[in-house]
Amino acid sequence: MTTTADAPIIAASDVDYRLDVAGKPLHILKRVSLRVAPSEVVAIVGPSGSGKTSLLMLLAGLERATSGQVIVNSADLGALDEDDLARFRRRTLGIVFQSFHLIPSLTAHDNVGLALEIAAPDLTLSQIRDKAAAALTAVGLGDRLHHRPSALSGGEQQRVGLARAMVANPPLLLADEPTGNLDQETGAIVVNLMFDLARKQGTAVVLITHDPLLAARADRVFTMMAGELTETTVAR
Repeated sequence: MTTTADAPIIAASDVDYRLDVAGKPLHILKRVSLRVAPSEVVAIVGPSGSGKTSLLMLLAGLERATSGQVIVNSADLGALDEDDLARFRRRTLGIVFQSFHLIPSLTAHDNVGLALEIAAPDLTLSQIRDKAAAALTAVGLGDRLHHRPSALSGGEQQRVGLARAMVANPPLLLADEPTGNLDQETGAIVVNLMFDLARKQGTAVVLITHDPLLAARADRVFTMMAGELTETTVAR
């Protein structure tokens, strides 16, 4: 599952996603197609309930498309069983959530180290600890390694989440409203760090956001409306 220079990191084609809710069919995604190049940053905007997060779930292999094809990092997700999907996520993805989802009993260092241990089980404990510390230092938390989430501000917790997502140098980062629980100033710091790390590591980013200023920083912008995805990039 290695992406070549010419192959897209994401190639989703004619994707439909339907669910039955209380016995009634719900058509969430409608013939969605999306191609994302390696190292490209793509933003997806649109109202709540339009299908943005559902698309991210399909790209992460956490849900399966009803029809169509989802290829990520050369893997056809529809053809993978649950064990293969778990391996795919470990090797391919970093995910940043709106809610930080840190393990409260673990320090920042251990939260990041645990993610790296899962993603790269061949590393030694010493290597894991060194890389986790370096990832936290890269997001400005080198002096907060041994603090638990309860001792960190919201912005610091999201920076731990970013370090956790990027510590294994994933080819793809999925970010679902990463600034949604942060004030504007703190959110800007986290976004700057996210973009800087992605550029340095050559990581592609698919970003869901309600913030038009944040979306405008992406290479391309798509709008999701009622399950339909349309590119709305403004020429620069």
